[in-house]
Amino acid sequence: MTAALEKTSCEDQLRRTGCKSPFLSIKFFVLCHSFLQLCQLQVSGYVKGSVSTIEKRYGLSSQTSGLMVSFNEVGNTLLIIFVSYFGSRVHRPRFIGCGALLVSLAAFLISLPHFITGIYEYDKSIASDYSNVTDICQPGPDGTARLLRSSACTPHAAKENRAVLSILFLGQALLGVGGVPIQPFGISFIDDFASKRNSPLYLGILFAVTVIGPGIAFMLGSATLRFYVDIDKVPTNEIHITNKDPRWVGAWWLGFLVAASLVALSAIPYFFFPREMPKEVVTTKESDVQKGRGLLNELKSSAETPQNLSLSQFIKMFPQVLLRNLRNPIFVLVILAQVNLSAMVAGLATFMGKFLERQFSLTASLANMILGSVNVPGAMIGIVMGGIIMKNFHMTLKQCSALCILSMLLCMLFGLPLIFLGCPTQKIAGLDYTGRSEVGRHVLECNRRCNCPSSAFNPVCGLDGIEYVSPCDAGCEAVNIESDSIVVNYTRCSCIIVNGTEGVARPGSCDTNCFHFLIPFIILCCLAGILASITHTPSFMLILRSVQPEDKSIAIGIQFLMLRVLAWMPGPVLYGSVIDTTCLLWEKKCDVKASCRYYNNTLLRQRYLGLQLLFEVGCFLCFVTVYFILRQKENKSKTRTEPKESPEKEGLALKQAEKSEKISVSND
Repeated sequence: MTAALEKTSCEDQLRRTGCKSPFLSIKFFVLCHSFLQLCQLQVSGYVKGSVSTIEKRYGLSSQTSGLMVSFNEVGNTLLIIFVSYFGSRVHRPRFIGCGALLVSLAAFLISLPHFITGIYEYDKSIASDYSNVTDICQPGPDGTARLLRSSACTPHAAKENRAVLSILFLGQALLGVGGVPIQPFGISFIDDFASKRNSPLYLGILFAVTVIGPGIAFMLGSATLRFYVDIDKVPTNEIHITNKDPRWVGAWWLGFLVAASLVALSAIPYFFFPREMPKEVVTTKESDVQKGRGLLNELKSSAETPQNLSLSQFIKMFPQVLLRNLRNPIFVLVILAQVNLSAMVAGLATFMGKFLERQFSLTASLANMILGSVNVPGAMIGIVMGGIIMKNFHMTLKQCSALCILSMLLCMLFGLPLIFLGCPTQKIAGLDYTGRSEVGRHVLECNRRCNCPSSAFNPVCGLDGIEYVSPCDAGCEAVNIESDSIVVNYTRCSCIIVNGTEGVARPGSCDTNCFHFLIPFIILCCLAGILASITHTPSFMLILRSVQPEDKSIAIGIQFLMLRVLAWMPGPVLYGSVIDTTCLLWEKKCDVKASCRYYNNTLLRQRYLGLQLLFEVGCFLCFVTVYFILRQKENKSKTRTEPKESPEKEGLALKQAEKSEKISVSND
């Protein structure tokens, strides 16, 4: 009663004197919510942009990092379906604010491993102040090289690694839980209190702004990964490697602190918004109001159906609605098409940065910049194009399915050449190129006397064009160093024979001389992404129009639940497992497989992009089946009406039915 009186009082003030508080303006809510969703997606996008760096820092396989990324969906999946029930029963702005604070806490938690673990150590050719251990060749049974990294395998180190994994997984789970109320409650709040004329505009602005979030996340990753991981712990003059060095680890944790702070800041206004605010009043023509009243009343009644039920009634009703919709072939097939597409996007978003790093020898910073400036904007363009095409051509459901078929067919045609655009694996001494996942490296006769540690990793490139895992593996016994402790080259390398004499090796990996493939790869990848994204709006419309009006609200919840369970949760794990099968040399920690040192580039490209092409084909076949089902239904409808009506009346009825369907699709 009190809330109703306050609402009436404020409405009177708005009409007579004007209520100046911004927290009673739906436009200000749209502004705040756009900023919040942008920041929230910046956190989840930054996780994917820093995956390869976290793998390298803590010795994780791609399968483990994929499982970590998918853990975001665990908490989200368990709670998302109840959003359909709670709806306007709760104080939505406060729930959104609490969810945002939880997202901020999760981002801070994910950055915590950096502060509780020691300094990142990499193999050096320069004796440090704390040890005389180096990874150049030291002949003799008592060579100190054998002791390299011996301290890494201790009970404390193993316990520390388990703690890091636990924190990362917990942070990802909390990130998913915190994100549950943000988008559904925000959208429903805007739709409830915005005018019917402005509501689509506000939601369009919201979606357009939030799509930018992942792009900003990748650009943030590009900036932070240029800094050394321990920039807060190690003086700058003691950092002797650059971001082009294979051993480089960027400041992955810094981006989480920035994103978490922005999310916490964006959460503050939500605790000042009321539970209900005055309905936005916009002067409209009476004809415009009458035109959309029937459809709006239908959508309103269907959306409010779950709100009139108790929780027990809702739980009892949900299995019935689920089974009823699962018997609908169009609903199931469109969701399966979206599952294939979402699984493909999960692989792209999580591991495309790592793929570019390995395939084209890019730095993590540059790979993130490419994703943020090309791929994400391309996806946004595709979504907008799909909506524009539907609006301008007033498409029926059969035409929507035809648009999806055409888009996916062109996507496959542009995506197929990507399998053949890439770099070969560099020649690495002592490695077997069979592509098996448990391949190690072999001791060469030329470096057997060096007693090289199996854990050493400091790649060098010989004058013979062959890469060696470390100077010790190349048999190099001397190193030339500049005054600022930067390695110039390694000399007296017994494994590198040039003109009958021992050769020289330079630090870093050997070039594959295929950088010219990068730009065509990016262009084709961007075009394929745009074409796949065009299906977003028409496929969503196919779902809305294939279910009963009273099931729409819950059907959307079922859709998102199935996408999470069948695509977003297993997708990153599946892609990570496929990537791991192409590893040539694993890092070992306490005789346990950690992160991958080298990949077979050809196998990596074929399996990673081949899996994406497989999902595209699955999506294409689902849309083709939907098209034939809709065409069959249309033919049956025509056949059923033929004996009952004259040709003139039948033609008029079909035209009117098609016209009304076009109007409803375009209005949606």
